[in-house]
Amino acid sequence: MTPTQPTPAAFFGHGNPMNTLAANRYTQAWKDFGAAVAKPRAVLAISAHWYINGTAVTAMPKPRTIHDFFGFPQELFDFDYPASGAPDVANEIIETVKPMYVGLDTETWGLDHGTWSVLAHVFPKADVPVLQLSIHGARDAAYHVELGARLAPLRERGVMIVCSGNVVHNLRRIDWQRPDAAFDWAIRFDEEVRGIMTTNPGRITEVVEHPDYALAVPTAEHFLPVLYLAGLAKACGKPATIVTHGYDMGSLSMTSYGLDAPAMKAKGGDGSPPFPDPRDIPADDTNT
Repeated sequence: MTPTQPTPAAFFGHGNPMNTLAANRYTQAWKDFGAAVAKPRAVLAISAHWYINGTAVTAMPKPRTIHDFFGFPQELFDFDYPASGAPDVANEIIETVKPMYVGLDTETWGLDHGTWSVLAHVFPKADVPVLQLSIHGARDAAYHVELGARLAPLRERGVMIVCSGNVVHNLRRIDWQRPDAAFDWAIRFDEEVRGIMTTNPGRITEVVEHPDYALAVPTAEHFLPVLYLAGLAKACGKPATIVTHGYDMGSLSMTSYGLDAPAMKAKGGDGSPPFPDPRDIPADDTNT
């Protein structure tokens, strides 16, 4: 990649871990994204599922595949994503974000399902080195946006930044009768975030004051990854584009965003969503 062609970045709404093994309109969009980008030097993943009281980056040469869930079929527990790590890139990240602090994790974590459920489709051969950056649970929204912005130079050096969570994620409000639809409050909040991300991502911290924030984001870990893409977008002065969007089980948003993402150009040059709004899908369509 040249300085005029930064490596794309993305936020993926990863949803149910079973999306790892599924073929649906979301996983197809992830596949299309991966097929359309040049193979990066490495992927830095920022997953909702490494949520700790600190900021660290994995630095082991062979990160393990973490099955951080329960109650799913054995086939999902058997899934392995054998990507190598990139200790050299980990050290580069530490230097890039200074004076903000990032610690090195050489043995504790690995690749959790927020990362590999998506990368299983984006880079199915697991032939790109992958690192993970933890999410500091004790920091406010502005910290995550700033750290995202400080990561921006990595995109000029061939590192793809992949953020993984869900804009709306309220498991206590799941409605199994809404397999491809959402509650009004979930739609309102998702659309508010969508309007900001596609016009002025620097305003993203304002959504914590939105009247539906408490329902849409009862806990912060799944929402915070989108702030890193907002920071990257703010740093380069560009809005994000929509990779795909939709809802699952009433209280999950599957919206995904790209930055300098050729997959969207290939789909429709104007940055419009490649799939229909889920509210326009017949009620008997149960594709999730």
